[in-house]
Amino acid sequence: MSFQSLWELRAAFARSLSTMYGTEVPAYNTLVEVSTKVNQEHLRQHGADAERLGSISRVTAERHGAIRVGSERELSQVARVFAAFGMHPVGFYDLRDAASSAVPVVSTAFRPIDADELAKNPFRVFTSMLAVEDPRFFDAQLQRELDDFFNRRELFGPELLELADRAAAAGGLPDAEAKRLLELATRAFELSAEPVDYDWYRRLEAISAVASDIGGVTTTHINHLTPRVLDIDALYAGMEALGITMIDEIQGPPRWDGPDVLLRQTSFKALGEKRMFRHSDGSVRPGELRVRFGEVEARGIALTPAGRDVYDRMVAEVDARLAADADVVRQDVARTVWEENLPNTEAELAAQGLAYFTFKPHPEVIAGRPAGPITLTELIVSGAAVPEPIVYEDFLPRSAAGIFQSNLTDGGTKNDAEQATAYDIDRMSRIIGREVLDPNNLYQAQQDVSVTELAKDLGVEISPASAAISSH
Repeated sequence: MSFQSLWELRAAFARSLSTMYGTEVPAYNTLVEVSTKVNQEHLRQHGADAERLGSISRVTAERHGAIRVGSERELSQVARVFAAFGMHPVGFYDLRDAASSAVPVVSTAFRPIDADELAKNPFRVFTSMLAVEDPRFFDAQLQRELDDFFNRRELFGPELLELADRAAAAGGLPDAEAKRLLELATRAFELSAEPVDYDWYRRLEAISAVASDIGGVTTTHINHLTPRVLDIDALYAGMEALGITMIDEIQGPPRWDGPDVLLRQTSFKALGEKRMFRHSDGSVRPGELRVRFGEVEARGIALTPAGRDVYDRMVAEVDARLAADADVVRQDVARTVWEENLPNTEAELAAQGLAYFTFKPHPEVIAGRPAGPITLTELIVSGAAVPEPIVYEDFLPRSAAGIFQSNLTDGGTKNDAEQATAYDIDRMSRIIGREVLDPNNLYQAQQDVSVTELAKDLGVEISPASAAISSH
């Protein structure tokens, strides 16, 4: 009997969810088809440069899913499920104040963390938990009712959790057990046909459509499943040309002539889906919900904390300019701000320590120089160290909240007179029962390994000191 490793299970899980979601949301299949065509055309036009942030096979297979759970118990259980696929909790995202609409969730993302595992299959799932304790959204009575509701529902059965724990401990499963794990895990994220309690759902919806999607139903489901595209602007235009209504604008950094950084995202509008509702008189009647949408993403280079500081300042500057002139277009303003503030080459990003890279040696350039010490910046500027970008594998709270908000029909309610409940990465780790990793530490470790190898290859001592160069 053959054995399926964690990455093989992960790849199969991503395919299984994709098939299931395409059946439930046919427009997702259109999104995948257009994404594939855009990627093929981009590869044809740009050749090897198109694969600078990941091979075309990786990009074509790449997906990120999004799910929502209601309680700490459910979040800890779903962490066990994802561990069976070699997916670890990475990053903490607080969406509660990231958008003007009420989005009462805190989130993490489950994904592979090793470079070779990411290269094999980078499936990731952005996972949000309802912040039931936050009194700005839920009063004491509703908190008690939600707690009772989540304590009574079971999202992940004991057989699934047992198989998941076994896979995580053994690094995989034999074929028969792997097949059963995939079957149960996929089923756990299917949209339920069980009638929805109309009054309970609408009560939560008045606070937030996100709250009703989490706490108004008896199961969880894939909220969106996101392919990766190499030219998101072409994808956006292609979907609109097919008559599929997209959200108003692409979230995240603008399109510009310099390096792509972090993450750009867009989606088609949430589609009306027929659901059955149980009413207070006992009758069950059809209705419609709009909670699931089709998202697509384009990934850029991971920024260091210094780079994120620059990014945050640029975002604030864009907001300020938009506030000062209501007639300008966000993307145009952002492009100008990017050109004014961000280095326009990868080498400058690397030399200024604004983004993460691995490095290849260029031995001819270093020949004849003393053995050291020399700074990484000097090696980059001289051409002796050739930077290779590390792709950003994570998420942006503002962009995630922007996608959520763009698909909501109502802003919901939030009582700002109340004090927000505190959540952070440490509390999220305690809830999940395992450490939520800081993505910067993962990127830095990958870069550090590369710099150590670079020093060996060039026969030099690389000093940690790094002087900045001019951005232009």
